Amino acid sequence: MKVVSVAEMTRMDEEAQKQGVSVPYMMENAGRLVAQEIEKRHSAPGKSILVLVGPGNNGGDGLVAARYLQQAGAKVAAYLWNRKGEDKVSREAKEQGVTFVANKDDATLQKLLAEAEIVIDALLGTGANRPIEGRLGEILGLLKERRNRQPKPFLASIDLPTGLNGDTGALDPATVPADLTVALTAPKRGFFLFPGSESIGELLTVNIGVPEELMTEIKIVLATKEMVQALLPPRPRSANKGTFGKLLVVAGSPNYTGAPYLAAAAATRVGTGLVTLGVAASLHHVLATKIHEATFLLLPHDLGALIPEATQLISKRITDYQALLLGPGLGTEEKTVQFVHTMLGLEKEARRQKEIGFVVKGQEQEVKAAPTLPPLVIDADGLNALAKAQDWWKSLPAATILTPHPGEMSRLLGMSTDEIQARRIDIAQEAAQKWGRVVVLKGAHTVITSSSGETTVSPFANPGLASAGTGDVLSGAIAGFLAQGLEPYPAAICGVYVHGFAGEMAKRGFGDAGMVASDLLPLLPQAIKSIKQDA
Repeated sequence: MKVVSVAEMTRMDEEAQKQGVSVPYMMENAGRLVAQEIEKRHSAPGKSILVLVGPGNNGGDGLVAARYLQQAGAKVAAYLWNRKGEDKVSREAKEQGVTFVANKDDATLQKLLAEAEIVIDALLGTGANRPIEGRLGEILGLLKERRNRQPKPFLASIDLPTGLNGDTGALDPATVPADLTVALTAPKRGFFLFPGSESIGELLTVNIGVPEELMTEIKIVLATKEMVQALLPPRPRSANKGTFGKLLVVAGSPNYTGAPYLAAAAATRVGTGLVTLGVAASLHHVLATKIHEATFLLLPHDLGALIPEATQLISKRITDYQALLLGPGLGTEEKTVQFVHTMLGLEKEARRQKEIGFVVKGQEQEVKAAPTLPPLVIDADGLNALAKAQDWWKSLPAATILTPHPGEMSRLLGMSTDEIQARRIDIAQEAAQKWGRVVVLKGAHTVITSSSGETTVSPFANPGLASAGTGDVLSGAIAGFLAQGLEPYPAAICGVYVHGFAGEMAKRGFGDAGMVASDLLPLLPQAIKSIKQDA
């Protein structure tokens, strides 16, 4: 499902008209489909419905919906704001029996709102970008006041709630959050940016007649079950554990023993054939009691913090693995940062010799050329270590996925988290293009983007996932799909969606508070099963 900007939506509407798809045709489809969606949720016969009608096409959509709902047996009133003259959609609604009320005093509107069980917001469409004031502000103020009283009317918005910026997600203070938003043709970018995302309620998208081929150049899509089902790696009955790949997880430190466990367990739960934990030898006894399915590569350390010499041992084993996850819980000790830099060829000596493996002065002849790193996921403290190097992206393997949360992205880019959050989609795209790698900007509505500009937005915004360790589960899931042979961009999409879907399953069981990262682990395979069955 494509996600569009306001300008892209305007262009597609104009192109559709050039191809012979008329505005009245699209308006008729929009109103009919909105009425159908409301009818599905609230049987129309006998219901009192108020449609708030604005001056443009959005208002016309509302009048068409009013006609269909009246025809279905509802008692519908249309309150007109700033709509001058009588057009075809107005006449047809009146002929069907819709009651028309011109822009009158507050008492009239308050009475209509008090009687309404359902309100439809058809005041402004995507083209509105000025602050809401005057009579429109008063109308929305009365609606907000009514929605604060019980029983509050169900509120459906056509295309987007009035006052929501379809590009930025900014909300006018007058905006009244909807229970249902019926997006016309495609959801808008602002639906997946905050605070706008909080205002749309349930999101549905309907096709009003814009030809599908007009969307081919749109690079932003919303992840769906159908998309992910098509990307999931096959599971042949003749398989052995080698069929599903081997993953090396280099992670952990004394303060963060949970991170390597969560990442490795997540990788096993999404179907990886074999997971090896590359950890400081001193952490083995802790982790071996937590995860029984993983094997171990015990690495040299200094009081539990990995040191550059660890790369020598890793270099001897790295060809055994189809993917590498680097970073969860490594810590930020100076020697550990050096270890990450050496692993990735960021140290001057390692870059000069183009090999991994710590070079000890005077012993250069003992260091052998190391193989190229396998497809790679860098997360957490791996990213924090990158932020301390210059031009770090120039040394990364081409098949690399970077998975920063906004704080880590702030350090990588040298900009504030507020700026990143305000422009999440744009920032992720700009970073992926600059770095030439797949970027996963984590958070509500996680953004996945490739260096070519392809972008997928997660539909999930779950406060239950805002807890320690859920990012480790996510990086493990992504790396697990990478190890199973998926290319970086599809692996990132599958990991993000399966993780988010498992979070939704956990929320149904726990609510939106109190779930912890380990609750997701047994739900990952259940999420995959559901995606395969339901798509």
